[in-house]
Amino acid sequence: MKRAAFFLALSLTTLSACSGSIIPNGGMAPSTPPERPVNERPAKPVPSTAEPTLPSAAVAGDGTIAATLGVVRGPEIGALVVDRRKAKLAMDSFRTSCPGLVRRTDTSGLTQGNDWVAACDAVKTWTGDAISFFAAYMDAVQVGDGKAFATGYYEPEIEGCRTKQAGCDVPVYKRPPDLIDVDLGAFSDDLKGKNIRGKVIGTKLVQYDDRALIEGGSLAGRGLEIAYAKDVVDFFFLQIQGSGRLKLPDGGVMRIGYETQNGRGYTGIGRLMKDRGLITDGSMQGIVAYLRANPEEGRKIMQENKSFVFFRELTGAGPLGAMGYPVVGEASVAVDIKFIPLGAPIWLSMDRAEPNGIWIAQDTGGAIKGANRIDTFWGAGDRAKAVAGGMAARGAALIFLPKSSLARLGL
Repeated sequence: MKRAAFFLALSLTTLSACSGSIIPNGGMAPSTPPERPVNERPAKPVPSTAEPTLPSAAVAGDGTIAATLGVVRGPEIGALVVDRRKAKLAMDSFRTSCPGLVRRTDTSGLTQGNDWVAACDAVKTWTGDAISFFAAYMDAVQVGDGKAFATGYYEPEIEGCRTKQAGCDVPVYKRPPDLIDVDLGAFSDDLKGKNIRGKVIGTKLVQYDDRALIEGGSLAGRGLEIAYAKDVVDFFFLQIQGSGRLKLPDGGVMRIGYETQNGRGYTGIGRLMKDRGLITDGSMQGIVAYLRANPEEGRKIMQENKSFVFFRELTGAGPLGAMGYPVVGEASVAVDIKFIPLGAPIWLSMDRAEPNGIWIAQDTGGAIKGANRIDTFWGAGDRAKAVAGGMAARGAALIFLPKSSLARLGL
């Protein structure tokens, strides 16, 4: 869904949301929000006891990537408690990721592309159970202290239309042609791996329009609209997810996916609203309830998150993760690639049961930063929304790496 990846978690610490139907003068026309069930709530957590983490390894460097933060060997994969159904989903997603996994550069310092070749060759024709596959070709490791925090995301479906209509007038924009990506590493070795986005005015590169300017109409009249949403709150939450479905008036569905964003920093307003005493329920549902009840104030709060997402229509499989492959509900997660290799399996043991088991790192997100920070994908539909919207679990995480990687790491 990505978003060069913008999959953002729907938890108190990472969530951002938009305003109600009040839009600045000259911007999008206000629309009437559709009726919603008054009992819309996050799913009730299923409690679980998380396995203890292992003693941490000594930090081997600056700790900015997994290899220098410290890595220790974990227990045997076959001895881990796993859900066999979810393990099978994870193995299938691992198989899907293999073509990119063996080619990509791993910025975590844990693996090299060739390390994955044996497992990727074997999974093509594997007929046994998933647990045995992972155990045969990989070993588990813990990065840092192994203490994991997991949130959730999903693929929302909101009301929309392909052409502007009365009551369906919130623009869904494609990438503007004047939005420029700059690889700073091309100018200085000290800036390798760092990128910025902006636009050129005269002879200067400046920041691109922020959310307030865009919602105020700065992109209007340029032919960038690929569709329209009925409700600004719904659309902003779709932006947080990075992709979603527009339910069209004729009953059809238009799927849209992340193309890029404006280069502005992401600000999660869940914590902001909590700190200001505006809400006590930091779930997605709690934040939405406040925004709908206080549309003018909600608009101002929303504009404190200057990041804005641009979309493209998806016509094939999807939604797509940062690797360019479809993400799968209850199998795919978004991670920080400095600490978890994209394509690697991850095992979670958390204080709520739903996220426990094996997942595949197939995505990234603007708010998903740090070691053992995981954003779990739950698919589409009411259950996915309910689980993702209230997901905030803590526990232990292990990463599965090829056996050759452990040998090179001296484990």
